Amino acid sequence: MKYDFDEIIPRRGTKSIKWDNDNARDCLPLWVADMDFRVSRPILDALQKRVNHGLMGYAYKPEEYYESVINWYRRRHGWTIDREHILCTAGIIPTLSAIIQAMSKEGGQVAIHVPSYNCFFESPVNAHRILSRINLLNMDNHYEIDWQAMEEGLQAADMFILCNPHNPTGRVWTRDELQGIDRLCRRYGVFVVADEIHAPLAFPGIDYTPYATVAEGDNYCVCTSSTKAFNTAGLPISNIIVPNRDIRERLKEHIEMNRVGDVGPLALETLMAAYDESEDWLDQAREYIHDNYLYLCYWAEQYKSLVQPMRMEGTYLVWMKIADTGMDATTLTERLREEQKLMINAGKMYGDDRYVRINIACPRKIVEEALLRFGNFLDPLL
Repeated sequence: MKYDFDEIIPRRGTKSIKWDNDNARDCLPLWVADMDFRVSRPILDALQKRVNHGLMGYAYKPEEYYESVINWYRRRHGWTIDREHILCTAGIIPTLSAIIQAMSKEGGQVAIHVPSYNCFFESPVNAHRILSRINLLNMDNHYEIDWQAMEEGLQAADMFILCNPHNPTGRVWTRDELQGIDRLCRRYGVFVVADEIHAPLAFPGIDYTPYATVAEGDNYCVCTSSTKAFNTAGLPISNIIVPNRDIRERLKEHIEMNRVGDVGPLALETLMAAYDESEDWLDQAREYIHDNYLYLCYWAEQYKSLVQPMRMEGTYLVWMKIADTGMDATTLTERLREEQKLMINAGKMYGDDRYVRINIACPRKIVEEALLRFGNFLDPLL
């Protein structure tokens, strides 16, 4: 099936966080990480069938759910997952809190890369853990791991939160990089939580490597989900892959304590329709998003003395350096919203206020209009 990603679907008045947020009501919003693309036809059909049934009671996880997850990762990524290793939960971020409680001690250290997704800063602190911040290196607009900083940051840590592919830098970590992370974490006895929600969104021609396929031990879990890639974040569901039996039992206990193991019937139907019947939609979306990224890079050439987008390998979130404008990102984004009615994310929440994050998972006309407004803001600074 051929999908029309150029279609502009009005979202105002739909209780959309992205479009109906108080700060976004009169703005063009390219901030929070959901897409402005209609979901696949199989997902819509599965939801419609369930809605027509008319009952929305509690749901259990059928065998078809486990088969969908297993078949997806075997078929797409060459990763064979044992059925008993899968824990189904209601979203990665609430589950992350349960994992932190289970696998680290209060007052202990949780290591993260910086910059990083904002919840990776918040969840450990909320659980009364200490953050160990490991800075990534920007090498010619491409992020690399600082291995010395990595080793220093892991020595006293209980846990390391890995984002693979990485939000917000757009890196898709290579097999060699993941093996290096695995070696260091095993050396210092650090439990690894690999958040791989963006895995299906690696750019065409870029290989995503599941952490589980390089890890030599089993002191880890991998958090996966269909929600980010198939634009179904409003129906939260996640697949937590835990190969070690004792760890799995410990996580089950904390998942139950935090009440994050209950998943609704619509979320289950959505995941199965995504994994089983929506590969064509995903592949077309990846191509479209990549083209949007190339368009943004072409636009940025005329402003290269002021802004530099990072070289992306995946996700739909462009990480762009803006420090040469003479402003921090908080100031720049506030002025953009006020002066050009354009809303993007300041990098402060991700650990570096010299950058902004821009969501390009939207029709090209919206990207064009957003960059026109951004350009109008930058022109006087040239």
